[in-house]
Amino acid sequence: MNQPNTLIWKQTIPGGCHWSGIIRRGTTLRMTDVDGGANAAVLLFNQEEKLERYNMADTLKSQHTFRLTKGHACHSDMGRIFCCITADTAGWNDTVCGLSDADLTQQKYGTARYQEHRNQMFRSGLDGMLIELGKWGLDMRDITSNINFFSKVTTDASGELTFQAGNSKAGDYVDLSFVMNTLVVLSTAPHPLDPKTSYQPGAVNLEVFDTPPEAITECLHISENTRALKNTQHFYCGGKNESA
Repeated sequence: MNQPNTLIWKQTIPGGCHWSGIIRRGTTLRMTDVDGGANAAVLLFNQEEKLERYNMADTLKSQHTFRLTKGHACHSDMGRIFCCITADTAGWNDTVCGLSDADLTQQKYGTARYQEHRNQMFRSGLDGMLIELGKWGLDMRDITSNINFFSKVTTDASGELTFQAGNSKAGDYVDLSFVMNTLVVLSTAPHPLDPKTSYQPGAVNLEVFDTPPEAITECLHISENTRALKNTQHFYCGGKNESA
């Protein structure tokens, strides 16, 4: 593993839990799959203007891709970029399958409530996201198509989706280098298509460090990313928060 420069903070998010926080432009968030088989469902919002959020359709069509990996950028619905994926040892991150909900979780795994099981309860990805969104004045209407980092889902000629188990190994990591001050909302609940019949969500380590110089260069070989980066730079030239 490439060691990060100037580590700012780190935290472990246990499997089935959730987290949210502001990641500043000029810093990189590294997500690491602790034991292998983790899923990190992520939503992105502009910290200053939370109506601006990650847009799956624009992200995929502008980069002619179905998956995200190193060299791709995460686009907003305002033609700007939140971050570039500057490292990815897992190699494939699902963009289309969304979140598990309470009904799906109960159907697949049964019921384990907090009242009886405390931190071993079965929490869905949607419920975890809603808990975190509520901390920032957001709610169900702010749930959009998310990214499922570490999870690989393929499709056949008929459009049927298949979850590829074993895509991410212990120690695999993804680096997101931010060019916008971004509210990141994350759940480590299982992927909705994970075929496991028992509730076994994996933990994810988070580390934030200063983005190395020229880290995002590889994302700029795609012309739409270059234009979106300029739009992001103009947003901050307009007097918005420059802290990073």
